[in-house]
This record gives sequence, structure tokens and C-alpha cells, in this order.
Amino acid sequence: MTWTQDYQPAGGLWVSALLAALPIIVLLVSLGVIRFSAHLSAALALVTALGVALLLYRMPAALAFDSAAMGVVFGVWSVAWIAFHAVYFHNVTVATGRFDAIKRVLAGFSEDRRLQALLIAFSFGALLEGVAGGGSPIAITAAMMAALGFPPVKAVVLALLANTAPVAFGGLGNPLIVLGRLTAPIMHLKPDRATELFSAAVGRQVPVLALIIPAFLVVVLAGWKRMLEVWPAVLTAGLAFAAMQFVASNYISASLVDVLAALTAMAALWILTRFWQPATVWRFEGEEAPVAKSLGAAQAERGALYAWMPYIILILAIFLSRIGTIFKNLPVWLDLTKLLHKADWIFAWPGLHNHVVQHPPITAKNAPYAATLTVDFLFSPGTVALLAAVIAGFAMGGRPKLLLTTYRKTLHQMRWALATIFMILAIAFVMNYSGATQTLGLALATTGVVFPLFSAYIGWLGVFLTGSDASTNSLFGPMQVISAQQLNLNPILAGATNTSGGVMGKMISPQNLSIGATAIGQSGKEGSLLRQTFLWSLLLTAVVGVISLLQATILTAMIPSP
Repeated sequence: MTWTQDYQPAGGLWVSALLAALPIIVLLVSLGVIRFSAHLSAALALVTALGVALLLYRMPAALAFDSAAMGVVFGVWSVAWIAFHAVYFHNVTVATGRFDAIKRVLAGFSEDRRLQALLIAFSFGALLEGVAGGGSPIAITAAMMAALGFPPVKAVVLALLANTAPVAFGGLGNPLIVLGRLTAPIMHLKPDRATELFSAAVGRQVPVLALIIPAFLVVVLAGWKRMLEVWPAVLTAGLAFAAMQFVASNYISASLVDVLAALTAMAALWILTRFWQPATVWRFEGEEAPVAKSLGAAQAERGALYAWMPYIILILAIFLSRIGTIFKNLPVWLDLTKLLHKADWIFAWPGLHNHVVQHPPITAKNAPYAATLTVDFLFSPGTVALLAAVIAGFAMGGRPKLLLTTYRKTLHQMRWALATIFMILAIAFVMNYSGATQTLGLALATTGVVFPLFSAYIGWLGVFLTGSDASTNSLFGPMQVISAQQLNLNPILAGATNTSGGVMGKMISPQNLSIGATAIGQSGKEGSLLRQTFLWSLLLTAVVGVISLLQATILTAMIPSP
């Protein structure tokens, strides 16, 4: 049985697009207006997506439910497996007590509040984003700064604003891995190659933001004049992070971008402060200077390398697993990447693969829509993070019982987040195979030359709704790519802009506002946090949109080619 997609099932493009968008509208209203939980909102949106596929697009029921089932399985392996073990790695560092040593190192770095914000909110927050993603960077850095004496609400605002530039590569590069795997069939590329291209493209957009954010943070904290007093630190943090972000995203691996960039920024700040200090130590009004630097802080500095050991293990594990993509033409016995890929399992989804037919203008001619799934058992960043967590756990003195207990606690901690991931991916697959995504893409293609600017705000909206850049790439990534193809624009740029624009929605996402407020014991202050971050979110998204528009028209050489 084969079934041909219909891109205007309601008789007109925009009417069809409005109906095709019903699952997204339901998700928007449920999350933002009715304020249902994320997993309940996703469940309602999934039911709506199936209803639209069956009733509007006349998709055979077997194909509709097969596409939903494939979306769930894709979510289990390609998204949840990575996200879960990234969080598990972080939880192991907490359970073994190593995270306390890291906090002591950070606390003993400087007495100047501006430098503390650069180190904790910007640099260390990026490290947490790179490893665990989700809301953990906001919760942890806000709580740390509040414990060091920052006003609680100000601490959360700083954490939210800082959690921008690193989000595209968060959770070991998960947003870009998801985007690559979902859109590779549309662009006729291999999933790994699509991920590499998106990583490189995003790595040529967000470093511009990384240069801005440190100065931006200090201005919000202390004002323009006080920012100029610490311009060497501001420039050092931004330049070090941006440079490594570009290098890692283009030449190493999407999974290592944030981890390497964050550690580079922290190391650069530490080296700078060995030779330079601000002329005046800035503290909050009425705050007294500490009598002397504690012995504990000095000892913490000397033990810095020991404190960072878990992250060193993680970096080595990911680096070795990606060595074949970093260094070409390695001897077979050295190419661990190729060896790990030998365990890959690629299979066609029964009952769906090549049973849906696409046609012009989405494809050049009538063509079957493939439904294949790659399960990279050993190469997956999730598997590497699990291995690194176990090795680091034992190295930090953890016993098997502790590691197993932490695994169970992580499962309990993430149970609803995982359920949400599965349903979001099911929605994406139902919309892709029913033709709803293609209808939306054709409608958005009518925006013409301003599409790259519009594209950034689509990503922004998706992260505002879901709180996750990976989720918004699942929802809107294929649609953005198809829209770009219809406009003869580079689809890599469209997917990258969806990702980069999406990160600016993170600071105003209801989930992240709630996480930040809860972390400092200020539940109920979400409205205040939103008012302090909303305008910045819109303005920074506009910056991404302008960068994308320039890349599409003038700076086309910045876009990587397949």
C-alpha cells in the first residue's frame, strides 16, 4: 500500500497551513495559556496531530500510527538516550561529592562580583549546559551565586541571560544531532554529515553572541561604567569562548563544543587574573569586604585539576570516540570512530518505509518517503557519556551501589521530561509523514526574502514553548529546511537559524523561569523574571535573524557546503 501526500487538503495553502498548525497551536495554548504541564500539553498535541493526519489529510490509520510509533522510538534512542546520560553524568559528580570541590574552586576565584558572574553564570553555566543541558545550568549557577551573596532574583536573571550562546550545543550536541537525523533524508545526506554541517553553520552564528553576552551580563549586573572597568576580563571570556566554539563546531565535534569552549573561557579567565585585577573590587551596596582569603579556598585552587577530573574524563571519552571525524585517513587500528560505527544498526520501519509518496514542489518528481532509523549503539554520545560517568564515578571513589542508586534517581528525576520527549518526536513524525510539515513549509516560503529573519523567531517560539532546543528542532527543523528549499535558499542555513534563534527563547521559557525561581526559593517570582528578560530575548533573537539574513544575501561564503 502506498499513499500520496496532499499539501493543500483544505483547498487553499494558507487555510491548509492554519489547520496543519493545530498541533502546534494546541501545544502553545496548553503550555502558555492554560498552563498545563509539558507532558500533558504534549499528549494533547499528539492527539491533535493524529486527528489532523487522519481527518484532514486522509492519511491511512496504519501509516499515521506507524509514524507516531517510529517517532517514539527515534525519541528513545536519538534524544532521550543522550539527554538522560548527560544528566546522569552530572548527577554522578554530585553524588560522589566532587561537585562540592568544583564549587569551592569557583567561590575562591575572585572577590569581585563582576568576575564571579563571568566565571559562574557565563563560563561554568556553559559547561553544565554542554554536559547536562535542560534547566540544570540555570538552577545550579543561580543557586551558587545566591549562596555567594548575590541578590537571589538578580542571580536567576544572570543565569537566564548567560544560558544563551551555549544552548545550541547543549547536552553533548543533542539539538544538532536531532536536527541532522530528522532532516538528512529531506536533504539526501547521511545523518552524521547533516549534523556536521549544521554544527559548522551554527558555529559561524552563535560565536558573535558569545562575544556580546559577557559584556551584556556585567552591564545588567553593575551598569555600563562598571563593565568598562573590567573590559579585559569581559573580552577574555567572550573571545576565548567564541574562538573555541567556532573551532570545535567546525573541526572537532558538536558533542564537545560547549565543554571545550567553557573550559577554555574558565582557563583564560584564571590565567588573566594571575596577572591582572580590576583597580577597584566591586561588591553590592552595603556589602563588607571579607577579612582574608580562607585557607579552604586556597587549597581548592591548588586542587583545581583534581576537582575537574570528571570533565577531563568525559572530554577524553568523546574525543576518542570522534577521533576518526577529527583526523582523516587514520590507520584502521587507530580509528576508534570507524570501529564504534561497526555496531550501528540501520533498519527500515515496517509498514512505513517507502509507503508514503511525496511530489512536487516538495520533491522534483514523485518519490517515496524513506523511513529508516539508525541505532548507533556504541558511537552515540549517550553511550559515551554513560561510559564516562561509570569511569569517573569509580575514579572519584564511588561504588557500584552508588552508581546504580544514582541511575534510578535520574530515571525518577527525568520521567516526565522523557515522556515529553517521546511525544514531541511522535508529533514531529506524524506531521512529517502526513504532509502537515510540508504544508507549513510551503506557506512559510511565501515570506520570500525576509524568511531568514523570520526563521530565527520560529526557533525562538519553539524553545519558548518547549524549553528545549532539541524539541524545537524536532518540531520546526524539517519545516524550516523545506521552506528554504522552496525559496532556493541554503537549507543548512535555515536549520542552523532555527537552532540559533531558538536559544534566545530559553531565557523566557516558562519551564526555565520556574526552575530558576525554585532554585533560589522564590517560587511565584516567575513573572518578575519574565519582565526582566523578555525584551533582551527579543533583541538577541533579532541579532540572530539579521546575521542569518546577511548570510543568505551578502555573506553566503559563511554557510558550509555539503
